[in-house]
Amino acid sequence: MLNRRSFIKTGGAATAGAMLLPPLLHSCQGIQISPDVKSYFDHFEVTPQMLQKVIAEAMSKGGDYADLFFEHKISNTLALEDAKVNQAYSKVDYGVGIRVLKGDQTGFAYTETTALKDMLKVAKTAANIASDPVTFKQSDLSEKPVPNYYKISQKWENATVEEKIPYVQKVNDRLFELDQKVTKARVFLNDESGYVMFYNSEGLLTHDYRPMASLAVLCVMEKDGQIENDYSARSVRKGFEFLDEDLVEEVAQEAVKKTNFLFGAGKPRAGELPVVLGAGGSGILLHEAMGHPFEADFNRKGESIFSDKMGQSVAREFINIVEDGTMEHNRGSINIDDEGNDVKKVYLVKDGVLESYLHDRISARYYEVDPTGNGRRQSFRYAPMPRMRITYMENGPHTTGDIISSVDYGVYVDNFSNGQVKIGAGDFTFFVKSGTLIENGKLTRPIKDINIIGNGPQALSDITMAAGDYKTATGTWTCGKNGQSVPVGMGLPTVLVKKLTVGGTSA
Repeated sequence: MLNRRSFIKTGGAATAGAMLLPPLLHSCQGIQISPDVKSYFDHFEVTPQMLQKVIAEAMSKGGDYADLFFEHKISNTLALEDAKVNQAYSKVDYGVGIRVLKGDQTGFAYTETTALKDMLKVAKTAANIASDPVTFKQSDLSEKPVPNYYKISQKWENATVEEKIPYVQKVNDRLFELDQKVTKARVFLNDESGYVMFYNSEGLLTHDYRPMASLAVLCVMEKDGQIENDYSARSVRKGFEFLDEDLVEEVAQEAVKKTNFLFGAGKPRAGELPVVLGAGGSGILLHEAMGHPFEADFNRKGESIFSDKMGQSVAREFINIVEDGTMEHNRGSINIDDEGNDVKKVYLVKDGVLESYLHDRISARYYEVDPTGNGRRQSFRYAPMPRMRITYMENGPHTTGDIISSVDYGVYVDNFSNGQVKIGAGDFTFFVKSGTLIENGKLTRPIKDINIIGNGPQALSDITMAAGDYKTATGTWTCGKNGQSVPVGMGLPTVLVKKLTVGGTSA
């Protein structure tokens, strides 16, 4: 594990908080912990005794529960434009967030140091959510081992800029080799190493190492005065081994193919049309229109349109919607959630019936169920809340050919750029970068730059066919909610939605 002092000396840009380092402490006498956990104590320069003192302060005014979330994140970015790497920077973030729960209320504060006096100060602030001073009885420390859904070969902090640059350069060069219409390229490489340690008032102690890597390219092409652009991206929880020649070729080929597709593309006839969602990235519609309304905080507060539909049929019987955090190396996977809970595979919809919401500790207590491992936060500066990890639909009983041939006039879409949803009403809007017109049961002309509008529950019930060609999306998907962003994954087989509003040309 990289020593924080060593990293800072190499020139990483650190926050002010990360520069204020307390003396290294190794005292763990009387408490049995594994060498792996001890390395995290050394990394954050704390002891079990310090954690217990901070928890006692957090619970001192009668809170029901308290937890400490330690985080050290090292992020690096390389950017290429005009055939040269013109940006390279690093960021170090470090600190601890302290949360106290009292009923449904949350007290939260954070500090950018792990010095005992600073942690005690913010613990006292968070404790003010309660007002009944008590003497807190410590629980015995209980270390929880964690699985590893993203084994790596080489940590990013052990890779140099000089080792990374050739791959960024090769993507750029390959674009221009593949097609003479390419006029410009932008390539971005982001990597991240995150260390987290968690401790709560129940004595639970656990930790996680979270790598992340993203390679993205924007391709600009010109043909007969027409300029088009599209992109390709891959993002996974891997180390430096993520970069190889196959990846370079894959993203370059995809970017050129997707951009070429846009030349000569038009728009469909506007109105309510059958929409075929292609396998993979179309999972963004599932994420926005159905995933967010299944998050338990929206349902607990009665804000979600699904809040009164638990146990009811919400889709056809062949529809199974899963929320998972255990897929190996997936961008949305986590070994533990940010409340120290086990990460599970959860069926939200099973055989068409709404079976579960996505729970954090607060909502799980409210619904009297176990947490589902969906308590997530952007960083130590934020309190956790129910968030998605990897949301997908399982394979259905139909074939892609049967789905396409069943549509007289409609659109096939598989290249989304963004979307948004109104949780209460369930209404959503998506921007489709490209797709294909369906006429008389066949894919015909390319289309581009259209909006798709619909209602989540209605769209879910209107999925009349689903194929057996499930694909996991591989892009740099990031989910925003209440001012917090977290990495997520998604997936979908090819499905047919009976009708959605499609923005196009006048009839």
